[in-house]
Amino acid sequence: MCGVRPLLKWAGGKRQLLPALEAYYPQSFQRYLEPFVGSGAVFFHLAATGVLDRRAVTLSDVNADLIGCYRTVRDRTDAVIDALDDLEREHRRRGDACYYDVRDRRFNPARAKLAAEDVARGADTYSPALAAMLIFLNRTGFNGLFRLNRRGGFNVPAGRYKDPRICDPEHIRAVAAVLRRPGLAIEHRGFEAALGEAGEGDFVYCDPPYAPLSRTSSFASYTAAGFAALDQDRLLQAVVKACRRGAHVVMSNSSAPEIEEAYRTRAARQVKIAVHRVPARRAINSRASRRGPVDELIITNVRASALASVKPRMVKADGHRPKAQGLSPA
Repeated sequence: MCGVRPLLKWAGGKRQLLPALEAYYPQSFQRYLEPFVGSGAVFFHLAATGVLDRRAVTLSDVNADLIGCYRTVRDRTDAVIDALDDLEREHRRRGDACYYDVRDRRFNPARAKLAAEDVARGADTYSPALAAMLIFLNRTGFNGLFRLNRRGGFNVPAGRYKDPRICDPEHIRAVAAVLRRPGLAIEHRGFEAALGEAGEGDFVYCDPPYAPLSRTSSFASYTAAGFAALDQDRLLQAVVKACRRGAHVVMSNSSAPEIEEAYRTRAARQVKIAVHRVPARRAINSRASRRGPVDELIITNVRASALASVKPRMVKADGHRPKAQGLSPA
């Protein structure tokens, strides 16, 4: 089944790993929770298969801009489209000058004002103009990155695109329709709160900022605070606890030695967590020659389906995915 593609490009997006990941989707489950939603590639894939029908779904992330954008696209779709169409026309006239004007004189000041007024409700009060600017910057910025400096300012430079498609009303409306599906919640919260409510029979997919493979390969600046080794340890503890309560947990991460070692400890083995290596492709390096194949990890307490016998394959970003196998509807 061909489903709706994600709204945003996102560093570490999982579209290329879907053929490998789907081998570890549980055959049956109650709720679906995704604590690091990012582009939501796994969610959109699951939604396309139909297995989320009549099931409660909670998508969450600590990134208030991301959650605010998704909620606004869901609730004020046409207003977002109108604002994004204006930005596309301006970008065609002004090019990179438009990009930096939006980034530095509109988007960052509006975000700062919103945060100063009400930090706790930032994701709740995201405007259509802000959502449109985020989508615009995502589609015209370097590699579609979302990166914040230590002061919390968005600082991604302009990308090198000849004629980017910025406003696609049909796609945005399709995304909004998926986000409005019954039983779906979009929450601004950290992973510990999300994993803390996962219990017997729930399916949780975690796609945290990856542990760096080297000192120069780290990219975890989705928030001003980043995602450090201590956060990876907190995630390990939360995943183990969720598994103890009977949740089906699937997680992707880098093949950094400390991650592989952490999820092979006795505590992880006791809750039947196993570590599997799969080939992927590094996509965010500034040098194209360094975007070659690299192993990633699928960490899970779910036993692989028959699909695990199929060699994981690299898939194109715009390719169709096969329908997930072995998943029973609600």
